[in-house]
Amino acid sequence: MPNPEQEPEKDPAKEIEALRKEIREHDRRYYVEAAPTIADHDYDKLMHRLKQLESEHPHLVTADSPTQRVGDEPAPHLEPAEHVTPMLSMDNTFSREELQKFGERVQKLLEGEEIEWVVELKIDGVAISLLYEGGVLTRAATRGDGRTGDNITHNARTVLGVPLRLLGDDYPDVVEVRGEVYMTNSDLVALNARRTDAGEPPFANTRNLTAGAIKTLDPRVCAERKIRFFAHGVGQVEALPVDNHMDFLHAIARWGLPATPMVERFASFDEAVEHCEGLIERLHELDFEVDGLVLKVNRFEQRERLGATSKSPRWMVAYKFEKYEAVTTINEIKVNVGKTGAVTPYGELEPVEIAGTTVSRVTLHNAEEVERKDIRPGDTIVVEKAGKIIPHVVRVEKHLRKTELPPFPFPTECPRCGAELVKDEGGVYIRCPNMKCPGRMRERLMYFSSRSAMDIDGLGEKLIDQLLDAGLIATFGDIYRLTEEPLVGLERVGQKSAQNLLSAIEVSKSRGLARLLNGLSIRHVGSTVARVIAQHLGSLEAVASASVEQLAEINEVGDIIAESVHEFFQSEYGQQIVEDLTGLGLKVTEEAPPESAEAGPLAGLTFVVTGTLPSYSRDEAHELIAQHGGKKSSSVSKSTDYLLAGEKAGSKLAKAEKLGVKVISEEDFRVLIGG
Repeated sequence: MPNPEQEPEKDPAKEIEALRKEIREHDRRYYVEAAPTIADHDYDKLMHRLKQLESEHPHLVTADSPTQRVGDEPAPHLEPAEHVTPMLSMDNTFSREELQKFGERVQKLLEGEEIEWVVELKIDGVAISLLYEGGVLTRAATRGDGRTGDNITHNARTVLGVPLRLLGDDYPDVVEVRGEVYMTNSDLVALNARRTDAGEPPFANTRNLTAGAIKTLDPRVCAERKIRFFAHGVGQVEALPVDNHMDFLHAIARWGLPATPMVERFASFDEAVEHCEGLIERLHELDFEVDGLVLKVNRFEQRERLGATSKSPRWMVAYKFEKYEAVTTINEIKVNVGKTGAVTPYGELEPVEIAGTTVSRVTLHNAEEVERKDIRPGDTIVVEKAGKIIPHVVRVEKHLRKTELPPFPFPTECPRCGAELVKDEGGVYIRCPNMKCPGRMRERLMYFSSRSAMDIDGLGEKLIDQLLDAGLIATFGDIYRLTEEPLVGLERVGQKSAQNLLSAIEVSKSRGLARLLNGLSIRHVGSTVARVIAQHLGSLEAVASASVEQLAEINEVGDIIAESVHEFFQSEYGQQIVEDLTGLGLKVTEEAPPESAEAGPLAGLTFVVTGTLPSYSRDEAHELIAQHGGKKSSSVSKSTDYLLAGEKAGSKLAKAEKLGVKVISEEDFRVLIGG
């Protein structure tokens, strides 16, 4: 007679299938969404249970089971694998000018059409293709010569992020997903540490290691290397359920494939190019190598009509930068207090030459980056300089640590004023909250006097340091209370220099509210937001008294900026600034923009800005062009109406003269906009 308290025996086939489904979903959340919902230990228990059941019931083992990634035997050799749809390479560009020419060629081929563009990271790894039939991985291949590669299915099965079976039910019966296999810097650091402990030589870099691992005959070796995968394209396919690239990336994420991160879509090529410059500044955040960016036409139908040359598609291009690396020692880690209070760590290096420049200091960005990369004083590090990117630490060569180095203790108090530091809620930056901190004030005064703010000619870093040391300034208002006599007493400041500085200070009083707001270093408020707020509200008094709701209703402002502006002007410090600067005779108003930029004096005209202008930064000139109805471009072409040229105009000036494009000065530009 059966015991009623005894659990009913589970059907092993059903339990195995349920475990496989659960493990695949956890893999998707980990590799695709980067948001795991289970601890590593619990995941390992699921995998252990699945292996146990499959061992007890070997007839239930299938090739697409999560337990079947690593084969027991090496492949005898690599078989050739033919690509039904060729894996073409990309055209490369190395400057904004070359990039702009590419965009112009595409626009000419699709004349009169709106073209959406997608910007992606160009992963510095090895290109492969994954063929899925009926949702199951049946073949993986390297690019090879574009038409025939090597069959590396035995290794691809071990690659982290590659599903052996697709999830969902909306994938095509046949789909070839293309992407890049790569290795993270942190995995290389750990691997080299293990190899050094075992008396084996360390590997030099991630790319060469990845290239060797993915083509090894023994899949167990590839599995040990922890190679990973990012998808970025499609090859052979039957009835793809989407018609554009962004939707394709969303689809493969549902199927369990990780797409290249940081992908964004733009309505125009110029917007995509502008985004590239900002994205390049964020590459230090990545734990993998990137050697450029990729710009692609989004819509598949347009790609089809653009076609390809014998070597590369006409619908995408790489924006590459040369990368240079050097190995050196980080002697000391220090911190600097910025104008918004951010306490930023930086490293003092043993000087090293990179791409013809001696590098002796490197930014470490924030406390989390120092901890993530485990950077310690005394470490041997790899420093990289790529294009215009400031040098940054790629990784620490931990295998070269001969002694235990203490971690860097990030300060809990401001090194300049002693205030308790506060971490941004939901962010990475740690800040000094003291608005009167001398470290913050120094940076704020330098920004206040800069060209993009009040543009006080002659008031630079060295003079500000002298003024602070002499106790002549401590606030923005103190700048406007300076007199000739104490200035002449400073080092290298004669009577003429003092008079010129005082004249520049007087002129700066008329800059207007937009520049003043920008110069106050209110968190989240740059030149564009400052202009928008100033033009909308019209006066400093109106800005200072505006509620959070009123500020948030302004186009381009939103809740976060509104909260920041409101908090600044409601603080005792902000109220003192308003009273002080208003009383000193500064212009604290701003004229409203034309009701319609399309009806502005620059409507229908295209401008390129080059060189150093007397009064405007490049961004400010671009803003004025847009404000008055014009269009900015980054390169000179036959369609350019005006080249706004300052000092050191360079090659763009020569090209404009060759093409007969009218060249104007800042003074000519002011006349055009009625200024």
